[in-house]
Amino acid sequence: MKIRIKGNSVRYRLTRPDVKRLTEKGYLEEHTMFGEKRFEYALQCIEDGDSLKATFVDNTITLLVPWSWVEGWETDERVGFSSEMPLTETDNLSLLLEKDFACLETSTEDQADHYDNPNKFC
Repeated sequence: MKIRIKGNSVRYRLTRPDVKRLTEKGYLEEHTMFGEKRFEYALQCIEDGDSLKATFVDNTITLLVPWSWVEGWETDERVGFSSEMPLTETDNLSLLLEKDFACLETSTEDQADHYDNPNKFC
């Protein structure tokens, strides 16, 4: 699982094993150490909901996703899900959850468990 943050935008990208675990267990978590401090990011399926939501508690960003959205996601063609979460009257937090595709160009990253890039076939 990867996370990308830019301004008021949070994007999670999941490999095949990540999607499988999420659809089976309803929860994923990763962390990064900054010296002795730990930053965590997680995905949690929730029963109710019609959009992605996010929380930031105790150095952990948790993206909440409705169970109904991820049912069957492991085997279907849906790339991902997005939502705008209101923060104030004028600001939103853009949230994106998507499958991680293999790069089309050479990469040093091991991409064996990534999804085939749909742009690979012209």
